[in-house]
Amino acid sequence: MVIVSLDQRNASQRVNSVLAVPFGSYGAEGPTSKRMQPGETGLPEPSFLKAHFISVIEKDSLLERLPRVLSERQMREVVAMVNRAIDPDAPFSGN
Repeated sequence: MVIVSLDQRNASQRVNSVLAVPFGSYGAEGPTSKRMQPGETGLPEPSFLKAHFISVIEKDSLLERLPRVLSERQMREVVAMVNRAIDPDAPFSGN
């Protein structure tokens, strides 16, 4: 999963949850999903980031942090996918 909540929320001692976009083994690229390669994710196989499944995750349930940081471009793509998941009029170019 990719943690997409703001760093202030993630580091806050008063907030016990984060926002996360999960990966799935199967899927297709589309307005709210993106195929990512193992080198980008740390997972052994290509995976699909699925913004339409954005979730609130309790910090206590996070087992291990793999320090992989998405590039600014990739993070903007994820944010755009989340926007499209909640706003059907959000732009999508169909890359």
